[in-house]
Amino acid sequence: MLRRLYMWVMRLSASRHAGLALFCIAFAESSFFPIPPDTLLAPMVLARPTHTWRYAAICTAGSILGGILGYAIGYSLGPVGHWILAVTGHPGGEGPLRAEFAKWGVGVILVQGLLPVPYKLVTITTGLAHFSLWQFVLASCATRGARFFGVAALLRRFGPTLLPVIERRLVLVSSLVAVALILIIVALKFLGHS
Repeated sequence: MLRRLYMWVMRLSASRHAGLALFCIAFAESSFFPIPPDTLLAPMVLARPTHTWRYAAICTAGSILGGILGYAIGYSLGPVGHWILAVTGHPGGEGPLRAEFAKWGVGVILVQGLLPVPYKLVTITTGLAHFSLWQFVLASCATRGARFFGVAALLRRFGPTLLPVIERRLVLVSSLVAVALILIIVALKFLGHS
């Protein structure tokens, strides 16, 4: 089954419907769908390197708009938000994020948006916590743009030889970026209290 799914993604990435499919997957992943858009972005960039920045922009826009839907679900439809989190394998996952929001604020969105964690967990929880919509949108623009344009840039620059390295080291790279962001946020909070 995984082989068929992989082949379907590769065929889709080279089709004329690739951009629309990427937008839809990025949109859905930010609010209710379990598959990250990177799974389509990577083969699309490899199949058509001349469309790299277009694909990164489509992926970012879809993710941000889907994130706004996720936020709205959490903000206005709390029980639906809890149900989506439970169905997608994250029951109670909003508890730790709420505590992090209370302590770190927008920094949580910036860090979580870069990590290979389901972004819907962040978007729905941000809504459930009634976090500022505008801060959420601005942070989403920054973090999702950095993630998808970064992935696209690496794939365009290094091509197919880098893909296996990224797949093997994705957690390590994402963790290092997250640690760097956390250190920056801690330093800014520390300087703000001084």
